[in-house]
Amino acid sequence: MCIVDSSCVCSICCFLYAFFFQAEAGIRYVNRLLEFRRVLFRSVYDDGTLFEFLILETFQAGLSWITVLNKRENFRLAFDQFDYKKIAQYDENKIQELLNNAGIIRNKLKVYSAVTNAQAFMKIQEEFGTFSKYIWNFTDAKPIINNPKTLKDVPATTPLSDAISKDLKKRGFKFVGSTVIYAHMQATGMVNDHIEDCWKKQTT
Repeated sequence: MCIVDSSCVCSICCFLYAFFFQAEAGIRYVNRLLEFRRVLFRSVYDDGTLFEFLILETFQAGLSWITVLNKRENFRLAFDQFDYKKIAQYDENKIQELLNNAGIIRNKLKVYSAVTNAQAFMKIQEEFGTFSKYIWNFTDAKPIINNPKTLKDVPATTPLSDAISKDLKKRGFKFVGSTVIYAHMQATGMVNDHIEDCWKKQTT
């Protein structure tokens, strides 16, 4: 049973709560899950937060959100609080330090992609003023409100995530396939895919 609301059946919001609570009801996990509830799925327009989620999503590619959530604070410390200006300047010494950091996901290609993506992120800022303006322009600066009845109705990708993914790749981004981008759109509130009984459906 979900520890937040027994009527909530949206696994996008509740799976992590239930999994951690059943696996180990330690206070550190409860606090982490409350933070998860607080920050995810709200409309995000701040460049720093958009970049943070983009980095976490790229590292999550091929893995589960549980893995990333469990290491989020480690990532924050390792990647200078997700400061894209600093990350864009990482040299080989810093990259090797990251690859030796057991607290994060030590995938060499993904670590290098964080640097590449920070550089590409800043180029978009130069062109559009902010990354937020660029990314939200794809939805006319408004969240897309879907009304899925069940989880089976929630897609993994859409034509829009395909288009954003294609454009980001053209701009030099790595690990930004359509599935990653759609997950990013959900996490940052660009799209609302919560099913009818989800507690978050009423608050986004």
